[in-house]
Amino acid sequence: MQYRRLGKSGLKVSALSFGSWVTFSNQADVPLAKEMMAAAYDAGCNFFDNAEAYAKGKSEEIMGEALSQLGWARDAYIVSSKVRWGAVDNPKPTQVGLSRKHVYEGCYQAMARLQVDYLDLYFCHRPDPEVPMEEIVRAMTELIQRGLVLYWGTSEWSAQQLMEAYSVARQYNLIPPTMEQPQYNMFHRRRFEVEYGRLYDVIGLGTTIWSPLASGLLTGKYNDGVPDDSRLNLKGYEWLREMMESEEGQKRLASVQELAQIAGDLGTTMPKLAIAWCLKNPNVSTVITGASKVAQVEENMQALDVADKLTDEVMEKIEGILDNKPEPMDFQ
Repeated sequence: MQYRRLGKSGLKVSALSFGSWVTFSNQADVPLAKEMMAAAYDAGCNFFDNAEAYAKGKSEEIMGEALSQLGWARDAYIVSSKVRWGAVDNPKPTQVGLSRKHVYEGCYQAMARLQVDYLDLYFCHRPDPEVPMEEIVRAMTELIQRGLVLYWGTSEWSAQQLMEAYSVARQYNLIPPTMEQPQYNMFHRRRFEVEYGRLYDVIGLGTTIWSPLASGLLTGKYNDGVPDDSRLNLKGYEWLREMMESEEGQKRLASVQELAQIAGDLGTTMPKLAIAWCLKNPNVSTVITGASKVAQVEENMQALDVADKLTDEVMEKIEGILDNKPEPMDFQ
């Protein structure tokens, strides 16, 4: 495993990490969670990502029970949560958002579910325009000063919002966000590569990217149609099927079929190629991988070996297939 600094902080995170989104949702998933997390940990993964909104808190409860049973030393792993959407159905106004009240209570609730005494990383899960930036930054600073959180960050904030948070922190002698959790993959590039471009150097922004496989599109499993067990057939994922069946979706599928040829030539698989492509970007601190089977975890953790095979020549071939390199911004 390779370990990278989280932005300009001193924290080293595994280049490949494990995230729970829809994987864990009921108590029966504890044995699977334990096995999958152990497979990631044994491969060198030290970062496990979660959020209060995932399965309305159940995901954190299951991960917490798995952590308890695995019995790892607390200083050997990093665990995170994200606050914004709450963990209950039909929430009251104080049970969602980024007010100081919900940020505090969300932190305590996440620690209880994850069975930890503090959160290594705590993210604002999307912006909240109804809460003043100073209140958000101050609440996160207070949690760090109390020892309940070690580093705080954001998820899917714009560069402007990140700079506002940073400026507020500097103005009031508070602690600025250390990291951002954006979507980044072969088909979703502009925000990460262009919009955030200056922030990596200006404020030392760290990144914990999600969806490296573009909701499964980059696994290649849709190249020959939609499998019966695909999430596209589940209720609530109609948006994903519509995207896949759109003109843009069909164009992307054609690209994946060409990319699969490159993966084959390298003696690897599409998932490992897609994850390795993300790893080639030096501004990626860690790639959050997801899985529904232990075998998928084991495969994902092998992507670092493929990254070494992505020479400049191979990257140029991939770029030629994607044909979507974002134009740089003119800051003059």
